[in-house]
Amino acid sequence: MVEVSTSILTVKKGEEAETFFALEKAKTDYFHIDVMDGKFVEKDTYKKMMEYASYIKRISNLPLDIHLMTENVQKSIEDFLVVEPNIITFHLEACKNKEEVLKYINYIKENNCKVGISIKPNTKIEEIYEFLPYIHMVLVMTVEPGKGGQTLLSDMIKKIEKLREYVNNNKIEVDIEADGGINLKNHNLVKKAGANILVAGTAILTAINYENIIEELKKD
Repeated sequence: MVEVSTSILTVKKGEEAETFFALEKAKTDYFHIDVMDGKFVEKDTYKKMMEYASYIKRISNLPLDIHLMTENVQKSIEDFLVVEPNIITFHLEACKNKEEVLKYINYIKENNCKVGISIKPNTKIEEIYEFLPYIHMVLVMTVEPGKGGQTLLSDMIKKIEKLREYVNNNKIEVDIEADGGINLKNHNLVKKAGANILVAGTAILTAINYENIIEELKKD
């Protein structure tokens, strides 16, 4: 069954407790934490996401799905390990070379945390193939990272299909997470392509009933 990771990027200050409890009750599988530094992407959500992640850790047992959109990957990993996340995902594009990618993979694993690698829309999927045996998840960005409420780029469906085919053919156990512009109109395309974790923010948080949307997104 497909899992749902709800992006809390647009949760308003003062409505955190109410929203987080409602999302848990609505059976989201993860809280998706979009960490941006204002350098790797334009927006800066670093402080806000640290506050939200720390708060969720105090009030909920649901796993934290940390997505680092940051230049200083090492520092970001160190900062967010404090909230004991289920998984930390960093961007391939933030790394200088293969050695650096492997260093971060090992560092996250050594701290009893799952590890994911994310790629932007312009990065070829083949660039992560060599790292697949060492990680738990690939996060395919289906929009340009850094902003909420964007429209899913249809070309990314093919990228997910290609990754799923490669993973299956090589018998690699890895989750495929899709993030960006996912809603009730396109979620079936993303799932059919091979993603088994869907990140949704706007589609869930603007709905009157979170549970109905999450249930629809999870349906086979």
